[in-house]
Amino acid sequence: MTGMEKHLLLRDLDVPNIRELAVYMANDGYAAWKKAVTSMKGEEVLAAVKDSGLRGRGGAGFPAGLKWSFIPKDVFPKYVVVNGDESEPGTFKDHALVRNNPHQVIEGTALCAYAIGSNLAYIYLRGEFSEPGKELEKALADAYANGLLGTNLMGTGYSLDIRVHYGAGAYICGEESALLESLEGRIGQPRLKPPFPATNGLYNKPTVINNVETLANVPWIVLNGAAWYRQFGTEKSSGVKLFSVSGHVKNPGNYELPLGKYSIQDLLDMAGGSSTGRPIRAVLPAGSSSPIIPAVNFGAKLDYESMAGIGSVLGSCSFIFMDDSVDMVWAARKMIRFFKHESCGKCTPCREGTYWALKLYNKLLSGEGTLADIDMIGEVNKQIIGKCFCPLGEFATSSMTFTLKHFKQDYIDFIEKKKGGTPEYKAELARDTHGHHAQAAH
Repeated sequence: MTGMEKHLLLRDLDVPNIRELAVYMANDGYAAWKKAVTSMKGEEVLAAVKDSGLRGRGGAGFPAGLKWSFIPKDVFPKYVVVNGDESEPGTFKDHALVRNNPHQVIEGTALCAYAIGSNLAYIYLRGEFSEPGKELEKALADAYANGLLGTNLMGTGYSLDIRVHYGAGAYICGEESALLESLEGRIGQPRLKPPFPATNGLYNKPTVINNVETLANVPWIVLNGAAWYRQFGTEKSSGVKLFSVSGHVKNPGNYELPLGKYSIQDLLDMAGGSSTGRPIRAVLPAGSSSPIIPAVNFGAKLDYESMAGIGSVLGSCSFIFMDDSVDMVWAARKMIRFFKHESCGKCTPCREGTYWALKLYNKLLSGEGTLADIDMIGEVNKQIIGKCFCPLGEFATSSMTFTLKHFKQDYIDFIEKKKGGTPEYKAELARDTHGHHAQAAH
């Protein structure tokens, strides 16, 4: 998908078979890695990433170089963990990078390890990513065979191992401390913070945790410099970003764009506009965890600051467009059902709040809802917001908060115009109930 004349991340669109080591190396692959190991200190690599303004591409947008700088210099061992869990609905960018451009992910991981003085990195992949995982494992084997990983690299005395670890497919493991718990062989549940992973991470040692896409940017920064990278994007949102586009669009897929250059409407146009011929009503910019954006705000630029300015987030950039056939009560219920299923159960507000919220939405869909239930959904929301152990509990409230804010009439219509209780909705509720019982029995 387009947006860039020459892709920095989706390089398979420009260079066929870039997943192969020989092709990758013929196109500046591992040039940054060799440059760093043979002619740069780790501190210089860290400084370049810090000066580039690169922000984490997993969702939070925290400055990557600043995160690296928190790692103590005099504590060993220390680790790099790459978050490839990618469990946010509508997000499929990391999957594409690992599958189609694995060496760039490896090179970025290696540069991060070198920058902080680590000798061991783990790439944590969602368990369902078997095909991309095979490509990554093959790429790692080729890198080892060609002396790019292992011991005494390039005769410098520096050694680095990178290993692949598969999770069990839990949404919660996208949260960095839950990921660490899973990596250590325990149930994926978030840890209490502080302490933070920078000082007490994997095996209680200093650890950098970065998203796949974040690290895939690093080779370009080290090779060409921070100033070169800053030519893309804005002052506060530098570089390029991958946008996973789906929903009611003609051309779903991944789009690579400089941050801040294009608007939400531009992205919709790049994706071919509405696939149904109906007006696009709203978009979820970061999957089910994000505040919904009504079409009136589609003029907002695609950068962290502009999205915050319209009361939403850039997040993982999984843009799910919805036309005016989508009822927002139905959509909100879908998201609440997802969060109820994925709640790790560690804290009461998330575990119980999503349970009661789903019961209320089921009541609306069944045709038995009342206007008082709308207020009750708001009350349940209040019992979750600001009271959860980790941010994922907060995410569960977004669908309720912002559909009520922007599309409250949909809720009223469910009750006053008897939109609930239709055969279609009753059938959906029956399927969900049956599926739940079948899963429990299994």
